[in-house]
Amino acid sequence: MLNDIERVLISEQEIAEKVKELGQKITNDYKNEKLLIITILKGSVVFAADLLREIKMPVEIDFMCISSYGNDSKSSGVVKIVKDLNQPIEGVNVLVIEDILDSGNTLSHLTELLKTRNPKSIKIATLLDKPDRRVAEVEVTYKGFTIPDEFVVGYGLDYGEKYRNIPFVGVLKREVYEKE
Repeated sequence: MLNDIERVLISEQEIAEKVKELGQKITNDYKNEKLLIITILKGSVVFAADLLREIKMPVEIDFMCISSYGNDSKSSGVVKIVKDLNQPIEGVNVLVIEDILDSGNTLSHLTELLKTRNPKSIKIATLLDKPDRRVAEVEVTYKGFTIPDEFVVGYGLDYGEKYRNIPFVGVLKREVYEKE
């Protein structure tokens, strides 16, 4: 598995420091407020689990599964809700946790959908931002790292459901995803 990684882009230590910083900001921003964290499955689970431990206030969590990739290395542009929320969000502060903001199509679609459910607020936290691939406008309040337009895996991010358990963010060797 590690032989498929060209290089480490963001180390385990860098991620831990950034997650702690983001957790402190979120705690400060929402103190004395009710907050529902929506974790986007599957990629953001690792980031969300670590981030939740750094938020020093009560929060509720729920999950959504949204897909626009399938098993491909590029977004298909078609956003599909695979699993919806288990609770209403009307009048609630919502923080959507995502692993990577790439084209923006998925998060743009999701935020528009969530707005129709009348939350008090919607903000986004993403570990990675890849602005070179952006085609849809998305406002991110809590951003971990801005990265170049390379195919990355690890720390929850996958290619064909592999590599999620790598503890750092690495660049996948081109021959791994181009051979398929």
